[in-house]
Parts: sequence; C-alpha cells; structure tokens
Amino acid sequence: MRMRTKLLAAACVILAAAAVAVSHFQVVKPSTDSVTADGPRSVGFEILFTHPMERGPVMDMGAPRAFGVLAGGGKTDLLGTLRPGQTDGRTTYTSTFEIRRPGDHVFYLEPAPYWEPSERKMIVHYTKVVVDGLGSGRGWDAMVGFPVEIEPLVRPYGLWSGNLFRGIVRRDGRPVPFAEIEVEYLNERGEVHPPSDAFVTQVIKADAHGVFAYAMPRAGWWAFAALVDGEPSVDPEGRTVDTELGGLIWVRTADMD
Repeated sequence: MRMRTKLLAAACVILAAAAVAVSHFQVVKPSTDSVTADGPRSVGFEILFTHPMERGPVMDMGAPRAFGVLAGGGKTDLLGTLRPGQTDGRTTYTSTFEIRRPGDHVFYLEPAPYWEPSERKMIVHYTKVVVDGLGSGRGWDAMVGFPVEIEPLVRPYGLWSGNLFRGIVRRDGRPVPFAEIEVEYLNERGEVHPPSDAFVTQVIKADAHGVFAYAMPRAGWWAFAALVDGEPSVDPEGRTVDTELGGLIWVRTADMD
C-alpha cells in the first residue's frame, strides 16, 4: 500500500511537470506595425514573458540586458526608456518611442536569462519586431546580430491573414539546417479555443538551408521562435544546467475586409 502511494505521488509530480512544460514566448508587442505621415508618430510597447495562445501565466522578467532599435544602419539604445510594471503580480515592462524619420525600425530585446524549474534549464529569447517608418519600405530585413536570429524573407508587416511568412534561421550569422521553429498566436481576447494541446504551439522545421515557411490563418500577432541549444549555464542554486536560446520575430496580420 505504501509503495502504491509513493508511485501515485511520483506520477502526479511527473504529470504536473509535463503540464507546465509548455512553450514560453518573449512578447515585444508594438501598438502598431506601421507609422504613417498623417498618423501618430509615437509607438508604445508591451514587453512580457508568457504563453501567448493560452493567455498566461505571465512569468517574472528580470531587468533586460538590451533594448534598442536598428534604423538607418545604426542602433539606438533604448534601455533607459523601459518602465517596469506588474501584470498578474509578475514583473513586465513598457516603453514608448517616437519615429521621426523614414525607414523601417527593427526593435529588439535581449532579456535576462529565465530559470524554468519544470524543464531544468535557462531560457534566453532574443526578440525583435519591425515597424514600418513612414512608408519607406527599406530596412525590414536588417539583422540585429543576435547569437540566434530569424532573417525575414517576407516583409514582416503589411501582411494579410493567410499570407505565407518565410525566414532563415541563423546562428552566428550562418544558416541552421533543419532548425526547429515554434509558432504561436497572441490570443489577446481569448477568442481562439484550441481543441487540444497540439493546436496551442505549431511546430515546423527549416529545410537544409535553414529556410522555413508558415501560412498565418488569422488576423493578429504571430510569434516565430527558432530554438537552439546554448552553452551550459548556472541555475539559481549554482548547478550547471542546459540553456535554450531562441531567436524570435513577431509579425502582425490583418483581415482583408
């Protein structure tokens, strides 16, 4: 009887760990993906670490290591514009930036490493999003220079729902053959109800040249996360653990009303 109780307890622990071992996504969501000459120039940002399709839970974020914008061939440090806040009792951030000149603006974030005890690994998701600056149409494929990064092969704004997004997964600038990419929809209003867990995170693989493609079936924000193994790191208790590196890009689609 005692042995059976221990086995049931162990099974519960395993099931609980499996239940929380779901995909994490670093969210960097601008208030718009296109700034026009006759509209507002200020772009607001919501920055949080969560499970976008399931609308939570929100995880605590440490102070980001980098936040900036790449435009016109140069980078501007925006780390000082970050404002910490609370979402569901967890630390998140906001920021604003005013676009003053034509040219696509690539906003990027390097978060603090996040310790995921259920998976026993550190997670660092290098994240970017492109905002069209005054209709220029130039610079949307500029690379930040992250250790792992997605190079868009499709302009990542001005997209209709149903459009095919394509990109190249690069690590240290080189294509990653057969890289795994996780895709999730930002289910902001909770209107999408996945029929099973398999529908929460879409999983695709790049080809031998690191190229992948995915058709986005619904209007809204979509995240593409290319995942690779990083160098071992140290957990909060000083133990050596695995590290997951992610190269993320967010793109927005709109319905053709």
